[in-house]
Amino acid sequence: MFILDGQGRQPLHNKIYNQIKNQILTGELPPTTKLPSIKNLSSELSVSRNTVEYAYQQLYAEGYIHSKPRSGYFVSAIDPEFRPAPLRQVGTSLKEGSEDGKSIAFDFHPARLSPGSFPVNLWRKLYIDCLKDDQNHLASDGNQQGDFDLRCEIQRYLSRSRGVSCDPEQIVVCSGLHDSLSILAPILKEDHSKLAVEDPGYFVPKAVFRNHLFSITTVSVNSDGLDLECLQNTKSTVVYVTPSHQFPLGYVMPVTKRLKLIDWAESVGGVIIEDDYDSELRYFGKPISALQGLHPQGNIVYAGTFSKVLSPALRISYMVLPHRLLTVYRRLFRDYFTNVSLLEQRTLQKFMELGYWERHLRKMRTVYKEKHDALLQSIHRHFGTQVKIIGQGAGLHVVIELVDNPLSEEELIKRALESEVRLFPLSRTFLHKNGNRSQIIMGFGGMSIEEIDRGIELLYRIWLQEVP
Repeated sequence: MFILDGQGRQPLHNKIYNQIKNQILTGELPPTTKLPSIKNLSSELSVSRNTVEYAYQQLYAEGYIHSKPRSGYFVSAIDPEFRPAPLRQVGTSLKEGSEDGKSIAFDFHPARLSPGSFPVNLWRKLYIDCLKDDQNHLASDGNQQGDFDLRCEIQRYLSRSRGVSCDPEQIVVCSGLHDSLSILAPILKEDHSKLAVEDPGYFVPKAVFRNHLFSITTVSVNSDGLDLECLQNTKSTVVYVTPSHQFPLGYVMPVTKRLKLIDWAESVGGVIIEDDYDSELRYFGKPISALQGLHPQGNIVYAGTFSKVLSPALRISYMVLPHRLLTVYRRLFRDYFTNVSLLEQRTLQKFMELGYWERHLRKMRTVYKEKHDALLQSIHRHFGTQVKIIGQGAGLHVVIELVDNPLSEEELIKRALESEVRLFPLSRTFLHKNGNRSQIIMGFGGMSIEEIDRGIELLYRIWLQEVP
């Protein structure tokens, strides 16, 4: 007997298909069992004959049932030893916006952007314009390195705003940093085997290069960025750095150290991967110029993204390859195509060409500066001298260090989550165990000014007032 569940949006023929399929897989419908005729089952379930026939045809095509002339449909024999698990109803065990089943009232995650900041209506208009402009591109895969007009716009922007010296042929459009590094790793693998990373530092490069069988070594970070003496001792020939806003501590590498880093790369035949992930979000003075602009002919790979200001959901990033690596890239990836939708690339190209990108930048820089300042004021108001703030003045997060607090990072985050406050562990940015137990990353991009203050006040109560 079959029962048709009227709940949910799943098509009726899918519900019939799944129910019969599950009963076959569980043995409830044994081999050679004759199924009801299409007419009888449609009458029993009060659905059209076409609905039942569609479900039967799908089961037949996949081999769950077979037909006999003038006799109907019968269950096919499936060896019990090779039966897969039956299809189960898929649901959501966790509520949206929750962690470990707990609802979240205040989310200080460092990667969240301001809600409602994406220019939806404008993007929709430009997207539709791209569909109308040239429908022929819908029948093509696009350029291996990304849409050429978009690369031209990126090149002009980088030259004007970041001091990057390159031509459009050096730019590769990618789908996020992990995609960029997944392309870069096999290129570098031909001549290199060790990657040095900042410690603490971003965890994605460690994971990607480890998956490509690189040996990962760590380099400590000082108040002026990467420790060059430590780098030299690693014997690595590839280094991943965030010199304009070190993640997560926010330090800026001064020009003297940048020049020394470039000299190191030249002396060992090495490669510098410069991740300029949030360079646009600097709140005091001009954005820090890119390291790549100091030595455009060197082996410096520049990586940038649209995720930190526009939207991470678009999955559009880019990297600038030095000419020496560009040749290897084209040899290894000549049969590949970009992972980024061509329509999204063309929409972004229009967005930049018509001046909307830089207008959006100015707007979001103002929005995030207000939130940044509100966070600092709230921390000072509630915590006073009981915390030290690290890395202020740029980006979407700061790091706070609690002074003389007995609670471990794990306990601080646990207490916060119990009070519906989400925090990102700083320890995750260390390759090895973090010896400092009282540093916490505080993101502010996804919260309103009022939420920031209420969240900070709540953290003060559960961390300091409730300490035994």
